[in-house]
Amino acid sequence: MEFRQLGRSGLKVPVLSFGTGTFGGGNEFFDKWGGVDQKVGNRQVDMCLDHGLNFFDTADVYSGGLAETILGTALHGKRDKALISTKATFAMGDGPNEKGSSRFHLIQAAEASLKRLGTDYIDVYFMHGFDALTPVEETLSALDNLVASGKVRYIGCSNFSGWHVMKALATSEKYGLARYVVYQGYYSLIGRDYEEEIMPLCIDQGVGTMVWSPLGWGRLTGKIRRGSADKSGRIASGGAEGGPPVDDNFLYDVVDALDAVAKETGKTVAQVALNWLLSRPTVCNLVLGARNEEQLEQNLGAIGWSLTADQIARLDKVSDKVPAYPYWHQRDFQERNPRPVGK
Repeated sequence: MEFRQLGRSGLKVPVLSFGTGTFGGGNEFFDKWGGVDQKVGNRQVDMCLDHGLNFFDTADVYSGGLAETILGTALHGKRDKALISTKATFAMGDGPNEKGSSRFHLIQAAEASLKRLGTDYIDVYFMHGFDALTPVEETLSALDNLVASGKVRYIGCSNFSGWHVMKALATSEKYGLARYVVYQGYYSLIGRDYEEEIMPLCIDQGVGTMVWSPLGWGRLTGKIRRGSADKSGRIASGGAEGGPPVDDNFLYDVVDALDAVAKETGKTVAQVALNWLLSRPTVCNLVLGARNEEQLEQNLGAIGWSLTADQIARLDKVSDKVPAYPYWHQRDFQERNPRPVGK
């Protein structure tokens, strides 16, 4: 297993982490994601540890806290061998203070997550979304207190806009508060918006990136190809609902290119798509999900090898799209505004 630095922090993390969005179920949305029970969860966690993947990502809202409980139980007696990240911000109840990034909610949410996970500390604690109604100073001060208490080791943000991240980093610097060291965001060969603003910001500010849904909401598993529909998995069960829309012809072109590279490398379409991401600037970790052992085993085969420069360039070209303003305009001035390139 390869390890990379988590942003400018001193923490090294494996390039793959295991996401537990499939753990639990119990409602229509999360049942579509996977509905993995405790027995299967135990086995998947053990498989990850056996392969050197010791980083597990979860969130309080995943199945209403059940995902954290299953993960905590699976790691019982093995906590010292694992890194855990979890998240807060989204609603965990109907009360007006059971959501957001206020001091009140974050302290309450962190304590509840610690209890469900059966641990004394969280290695990386993410703000799951930006709360514009709570002053940034209040959020960061609460997180700084959690770090100072030892209940949280590092903090990160997820799904923020670029200005949200920059405002938070400036506030941390101004007041000497704990700093976001990692950004968790959506990025894939069929969703490269991250490259236009967040990636340059993360390069400039030394923020690492954990990628969620690196297979584009299941569209890059190799099951969807031109002229055929996916008959199984998350797409077929409706689990891609809420994901960004993708033009069919664009998707097929990307999958065709992935297919060609897969044949050249002897790897699967999914493994090539994941490996491409690991060649991108700022990316230190990919969050992988799996409904079963077969999917997990296949995803673990995405590391230990590298695409050639030519293969990366071909995948870059087929997946490139004209970005939103002002980024398309900035491409006309690349001599002074260069785009980030692969590692």
